[in-house]
Amino acid sequence: MARFEADSRDMIELAAQGGVPDALFELGLMYCSGREVDLDIIEAHKWFNLAALRGNEAAKRYRQEIAAELSKAQIAAAQRRAREWLSKH
Repeated sequence: MARFEADSRDMIELAAQGGVPDALFELGLMYCSGREVDLDIIEAHKWFNLAALRGNEAAKRYRQEIAAELSKAQIAAAQRRAREWLSKH
């Protein structure tokens, strides 16, 4: 029997493909902490934004906290990335 091996990021990204709010939130946590991925606050904002759109309340708070650290241009970039992701998924 074949065994499927994947790290936690792979599994979370698979779940995020389906738009699961908790998986989207977990991706935000990974990017804002640099856990298993390079630290990327803009990418974290994108994932928190997507999770918030799907109803994750904690993601709304995290998105707001991160937005306070970003410039308007960075927030616009994060929102653009979120729209691009939505158009593909």
